[in-house]
Amino acid sequence: MQLPYVYRVTKYDPADRDEHGHYTGAEHTVSDHGETEAAYLRAVLAFAAEADIGRLSVREPQVPSLAHFDLERPLDGFGLEGVFPTGLPGFHDGAEVALDIALELVRLMLRDSGAWCRLEAEGSFAVHVGWDQYLYISSSRPCEEALARTRELGLYPERLDASPYGFEAEEEGVRRPANDDFWADLHRAVANGSAGILEETYLEGASRWHHLTGDTVDRVRAGMAPRARLAVRPPLSSDIDAVLGALPADGLVEGVWQDNDGHIHSAIADETAFPQPTAQIRSAHAAALLSVYAGESVPLFTAVMPDNDGVLRARWQTEPTPRDRD
Repeated sequence: MQLPYVYRVTKYDPADRDEHGHYTGAEHTVSDHGETEAAYLRAVLAFAAEADIGRLSVREPQVPSLAHFDLERPLDGFGLEGVFPTGLPGFHDGAEVALDIALELVRLMLRDSGAWCRLEAEGSFAVHVGWDQYLYISSSRPCEEALARTRELGLYPERLDASPYGFEAEEEGVRRPANDDFWADLHRAVANGSAGILEETYLEGASRWHHLTGDTVDRVRAGMAPRARLAVRPPLSSDIDAVLGALPADGLVEGVWQDNDGHIHSAIADETAFPQPTAQIRSAHAAALLSVYAGESVPLFTAVMPDNDGVLRARWQTEPTPRDRD
């Protein structure tokens, strides 16, 4: 739901923008880790206080995956070890956090060196960070006192119609719930040999793989992360030479392999980095190569984990497959 009051809060003086709205002043686009960063956090706190917000929900969390193009060096554990008592597992879609933890997540986003998410109180408040220290705050109230406080802090709040980083659902996506019907379908697919591995995307940019047998499906289900996206694929091939022979001459590819202990691993590489996954796949029990390009290496079927009450509240979608549509 689009909230009626949306503000862009920055350290950039509107007087230093050109006719296209681009900033031309001398402010740096990275956090100072000091007074200016603290001003941003105090501004968020002022808006939250006026909107009477004490807790926020994490939505669409993500971490860097293929490459890190940000201006600051990435942090170990994406900076989450000191924010959540459980570290990375505590950072998931729907996680409800107190305001002090929400502010630490905003700090991480301002520093642009790890985790990112939208923080929301449904129907009343939202905050997230875009590129170059652009902070977006939405509220069901005008928050005039918070606006005045933000200006006192030396920042510039500007009214917008909408945040460019607000959530927008993909029109072609599928939102099949990973309910009892899905898991029964998976049991059948494993039994008839068409399914063999499952990818669990627990954050945008982070996933883990599971080997599927008739004895492991229920255990895999019990260990799924909240609101994770699931993709079921055929079994890995034991013909390692054939798998390695299918490596492309160029471009990206994801190698997935099972070690001799039964654990599933994966790595994404281009032709310059093929030797590393190749060495690991060569000694693997079974393996496969998956294209990372849209429309290629389509899973057998997909789903999204519902909440414990059976309701599907995650907003992200999975890559549609013919079986999902059926």
